[in-house]
Amino acid sequence: MPGEHAPASMVVLADANNFFASCETVFHPELAGKPVVVLSNNDGCVVARSNEAKQLGIINGTPWFMIREAAERDHVIARSSNYELYGSLSRRMMSVLSTFLPGQEVYSIDECFMRSPWDGERTRQICLAMRRTVLQGIGIPVSVGVAPTKTLAKITNHWAKRHERSHGVTLWHDLAQSDGGAGILASIPIEDIWGVGRRLAKRLRGIGIRQAAQLRDSDPVAMRRRFSVQLERTILELNGFPCIYDDDHAGGNTRNTELLCSRMFGEPVQGEDHIVQAVSVYAQYACRRLQRQHSLCTTVSAFCSSGNVHTGIPSAAHGSMTLPDPSDDPVIIAAAARTALHGSIIPSVRYARAGVLLTGLIDADAFHTLPTLGANSDPGLSSVLEQVNRRFGPMRVGIGCAAGIRGEGRASEEVGARWAMKRNMLSQRCTTRWEEMPVVHAN
Repeated sequence: MPGEHAPASMVVLADANNFFASCETVFHPELAGKPVVVLSNNDGCVVARSNEAKQLGIINGTPWFMIREAAERDHVIARSSNYELYGSLSRRMMSVLSTFLPGQEVYSIDECFMRSPWDGERTRQICLAMRRTVLQGIGIPVSVGVAPTKTLAKITNHWAKRHERSHGVTLWHDLAQSDGGAGILASIPIEDIWGVGRRLAKRLRGIGIRQAAQLRDSDPVAMRRRFSVQLERTILELNGFPCIYDDDHAGGNTRNTELLCSRMFGEPVQGEDHIVQAVSVYAQYACRRLQRQHSLCTTVSAFCSSGNVHTGIPSAAHGSMTLPDPSDDPVIIAAAARTALHGSIIPSVRYARAGVLLTGLIDADAFHTLPTLGANSDPGLSSVLEQVNRRFGPMRVGIGCAAGIRGEGRASEEVGARWAMKRNMLSQRCTTRWEEMPVVHAN
């Protein structure tokens, strides 16, 4: 039966407000109260906005070049994506949140689920204290939603974000007191429900379901037969039956079947030499993630594509290499990625993207073979590279084809090559770089 094994505790969802934009104000308090936008890779599109930027009508996904002039007139402050800073502040925030309530499930970089075994009022007070502590200690504003299920906690959390009178903490019980939550659910478009994507929303609208309230009142069994078991679970969750359980790997960046590292170039490049340099760097990035989750890969694929650079004819190249033995060795994987593309690069084509895909992932601890044989595991090179980069700065040393030797400039994350990602408006990485730590002067 739905909810048969559901925990009796309430679900608590803590979600940072405008996380990327909020991170930019932590070490630059002069940005508070001003319109701030954070841009995607190569400073392409808007991916995060402060409340003030939202009030100006700036929409996520808008190409920066289209609104640059208007943004300058409105005194909008743009920042390149500072992934090191965001990741560091996220880990600090999650660490603080975990001290208040048990059962933390980090769902993404800016949100986590927790469990509260206490009654509503005590839970509210704990959540208010938790929110104050994160704001004071980390500098990130957080909104908290409390509900019997994860889906309702998502809805409640969004309500807390939009209504200042909630003081950042809202309980579903308070919203549902008068009409069981029907009024709240009737105001939520179907596509805004957690787990309902654009395609599914379009299909649901086709049968007359346009609001969360209509979905809640539909027959879960019939909807499962027509759509999926996941939609059935969403319906049950909207009715207060917990049936979406914790995922141990939800926010851990763990991949069970494949692992991809792909980037757009700072500017299009030609020639195999440039492409294999980029592929070598991306292979090293992929290996870091592979080792972090204690996995081995059996197949290495590499690809590059031109897209529609300057309205030219799209062109792509790709190849795969099956490894003799499963491996997490960056030397082996980088060499396989370069070999996979060798001979397939067209010299006249200007390529705009490249990537490395690791597939056939297996658990390194569970891999067993004959006693004298084993995986081609990293002999320790990655840890040496990590120590060098930690001491002397990122990308000071790497593997193959100058892949890892960075060029001039503080903002260079990779090699300073033409294809390196552009982040011309990058703020200081105050928590991970000694040379970029903020300096305070006492008068």
